[in-house]
Amino acid sequence: MRKRLHISPAVLIAALLASGPASAQAPQAAGGAAKVPTSREMNLLCWQEFSELVPQKIRTVLVPTGSLEPHGVIPNGTDNLAPEAMARDISARVDALIAPTLNYGMTDSMKAFPGAVSISAEAYGMVVDDILRNLAGNGFKNIIVLNGHGGNTAVLNAAATRVANRERVRVLVVNWWTLADDITKSVFKQNGGHAGNNETAYVQAVVPGHVHPERYNADMASPNPPAGAYYAVPVTSTIGLYEKGQGYPTFDPAQAREYFRKVNDRVAELILDTIAKWDRAGIYK
Repeated sequence: MRKRLHISPAVLIAALLASGPASAQAPQAAGGAAKVPTSREMNLLCWQEFSELVPQKIRTVLVPTGSLEPHGVIPNGTDNLAPEAMARDISARVDALIAPTLNYGMTDSMKAFPGAVSISAEAYGMVVDDILRNLAGNGFKNIIVLNGHGGNTAVLNAAATRVANRERVRVLVVNWWTLADDITKSVFKQNGGHAGNNETAYVQAVVPGHVHPERYNADMASPNPPAGAYYAVPVTSTIGLYEKGQGYPTFDPAQAREYFRKVNDRVAELILDTIAKWDRAGIYK
């Protein structure tokens, strides 16, 4: 007599959960069948698959931008690692592909420190303009720049304006640390800083093995000067506090996980809301 195989509901649910998030996040193709890209990263797609996805199925691209500069006791590439990890975490939620990270930015005031690399505003502006213009030419309608470095912002905003108007596409530039200001104050109960509690926590959630609390001491941090008060080149400290006495790194793994999750949720929410408003207004549809 053959025995019936009995699988309990609990075991079945566990097996489904173990299969990973991709199945739950897969976009639906015509006819109801799931169409899962082999990757969300443009670096990993062959040209044939890209042509099948864009713009017929996917109209949004995430563009991480950053810099290579000192960040206290966390990686010099923090401004690249953060938006890159953010893009990977939210790409399925916002149904986007991920462009390769632009790893270099403008950091003249820090380039005296070991490992820093800075490029000119003129060169950066031309590169960004060409990247955004080529992404538009490839069929993307929504170009979302996930910026990790404040020194890039003005040039990114100007390039976004030029390309949006010239190519008739929609461009959003996101400075995540500013967008998440209230989250920083909620999680840490105080303000943040460059390489401070907020940025350190976010990167700790991404590459914990490359965060070095054993190298840290509070003397490495200084408050940023009041606007217009003074300007020092090179900067005197690689940890810049937004407010005096606040923003020192905590190196708390639980805070790092909470902060990473809440920041990414906020950025994804902004992207979806912005695209929905563009669509409702009929902008470049």
